[in-house]
Amino acid sequence: MINKDEMMIPILEVCPSFRAERDAFVDEWKDEKDGLPLYLSLSSLARHLISMLEVGKTEAFLEIFKIVERWNTEGDEYVREAATVGLLEDLQNTNLHEKTDPEQFRSYLGTESLKWWDKLYGFWERGEMLRP
Repeated sequence: MINKDEMMIPILEVCPSFRAERDAFVDEWKDEKDGLPLYLSLSSLARHLISMLEVGKTEAFLEIFKIVERWNTEGDEYVREAATVGLLEDLQNTNLHEKTDPEQFRSYLGTESLKWWDKLYGFWERGEMLRP
């Protein structure tokens, strides 16, 4: 089972362009008593992926979203929730997209991630429950 302490490791391996942002984040929050606020880090990852999409640097997206799929299928409860609320929800946030559209990420999502992607729309558009 993937836990919050190890979830970002494979992302940094397949998306080295995010490493500098991640390192700066870890340095900024190193004294946090309750550990790193991973939702903020995932929000940074979402903005990074959106900027990559904006300039057409999507070569690593298949591998990145395989990891996101693993978070949703092999992660503990925290990791699964963070994958949805921390990353997928931010990828859908139209305020973060200037030249792109959230739906451009759809084709990269695995089965479980796609399920939660659509559930997020149901939550925001119709007030449906997000998790069972």
